[in-house]
Amino acid sequence: MEERVQAALDKIRPALQADGGDVEFVEMTEDGVVKVRLQGACRGCPMSQLTLANGVERVLKEDIPEVTRVESVP
Repeated sequence: MEERVQAALDKIRPALQADGGDVEFVEMTEDGVVKVRLQGACRGCPMSQLTLANGVERVLKEDIPEVTRVESVP
């Protein structure tokens, strides 16, 4: 499962890196919650919650039906 999450994150990573940010996979819980850590310019950005919901979460849910939601952790 971790490989599938990493592959999905690799799809959106170039867009994040273009803006000086990145995303790190932390873990996936048994109930399908993927925990990620935003890095670089994404960390603390006022738009980070939109990026998380409209970018990261959307792509992960499309690619991996088992994902129920995505959370950012410090």
